[in-house]
Amino acid sequence: KSHRIIEQGLQILERLTHRGAVGADPLAGDGAGILIQIPDDLFRGVADFELPAAGDYGVGMIFLPPSEADRLAMQTIIERFVEQEGQQVLGWRHVPVENSGLGESVLPTEPTIHQIFVGRGGNCVGQDAFERKLFVFRKSMDNHIHSSELEGKSFYYVSSMSSRTLVYKGMLLASQVGEYYQDLRDERMVSALALVHQRFSTNTFPTWDLAHPFRMIAHNG
Repeated sequence: KSHRIIEQGLQILERLTHRGAVGADPLAGDGAGILIQIPDDLFRGVADFELPAAGDYGVGMIFLPPSEADRLAMQTIIERFVEQEGQQVLGWRHVPVENSGLGESVLPTEPTIHQIFVGRGGNCVGQDAFERKLFVFRKSMDNHIHSSELEGKSFYYVSSMSSRTLVYKGMLLASQVGEYYQDLRDERMVSALALVHQRFSTNTFPTWDLAHPFRMIAHNG
């Protein structure tokens, strides 16, 4: 694992610029992102709560509404689903971003981005079982929130929820991913894996949730 792998992934992503699309706003793209391994060293340095051993906690990368009241309501629901599945809410982290380079058409749809840290419960024997449990409660809370009458639910989306991998993505140009997410410039962020993609939509308008990569793969139509 190294920070260089992430730098090389972002460099590859920038060289995919020709594969992406922009509209009337030249700073608005179809979306781009990077999938990496959980950066344990970084999180131990920035979290204001205790973390168990690597592999014994999962991280959810979640888009939430800009409104504080709506965000807190959704966070409460998310925590309830985590605990219902016998897992432990360790804490939340606000993901630092730099949005000064976003297009005028992108800013109104920008979510606030938070990470939830989930400790493995006693009902999960091993990391594979934990991964399945993370999948189950993500799907459960997705269905609940999307079918609710919550204000701001259109902002809600879980980019990733895993004890192994993490996705940084958004309605960004290829060159904006490393600028927008300040974590990606931190030398403590290391990975042996970097999977990247710049989206070119063919039948849908760009949105934050449709940016690539998805939670396990990138794909090319």
